[in-house]
Amino acid sequence: MIRIILIETSTAMTSVALAEDGKITAYKESSEMREQAALTAPFIKEILDGKGLTVKDCTAVCVSKGPGSYTGLRVGVSTAKGLCFGAGIGLLSVGTLDTLVWQAIDGNLLPEGCKYIVPMIDARRMEVYTSVFTPDGKQITETEPKVIDPESFCKELQEGPVLFIGDGAAKCSEILKSGNAFFCNCNPKASSMLKPALAMLDEKRFEDVAYFEPFYLKQFIPTVSRHKVF
Repeated sequence: MIRIILIETSTAMTSVALAEDGKITAYKESSEMREQAALTAPFIKEILDGKGLTVKDCTAVCVSKGPGSYTGLRVGVSTAKGLCFGAGIGLLSVGTLDTLVWQAIDGNLLPEGCKYIVPMIDARRMEVYTSVFTPDGKQITETEPKVIDPESFCKELQEGPVLFIGDGAAKCSEILKSGNAFFCNCNPKASSMLKPALAMLDEKRFEDVAYFEPFYLKQFIPTVSRHKVF
């Protein structure tokens, strides 16, 4: 039996799923925001224990590779690499934007006549990490950080209905006022990683467990606390 552990920690929410022979058979997510470090490993253990399984009973681990939260991605990728190294199984990765696109497709969230899906990961102020996809899940523009203004995606919106989905969608709804703009504010879910994960597994597109790094898109810049310790 093909079993895949799916880990999604790229935004504020933590979710983990188990897929067996192409179907999601267990799923856990948290409503607690930014608790990836505390919840990811326990969620995986609960799911496997509930099935009477160990990591070695699985074929691969699939993790969200970004873009997204620096800390969240580090937690997810570190956990996935540890599981793969310890159990001697393969590592797969799925882009956060791809996960949101399949969340829209599999969840029947597309508006009638949808021309494009635009997943959006919240960055800062009016900036999002985004790309444009077709309604069947094909990416047609490069992933990029984009500052949203009233003219953003005007070409796509002129062609017909566009679904904007992700945790950056809500703030963009205040700017993009076209009647063709539809918004779904949500976090990516581990269960929606399944289809791209299965495609990668079928093509044996495994990551190098030793050298794989998340796709941050922008360099992480640490800040200095304003409060002096001494």
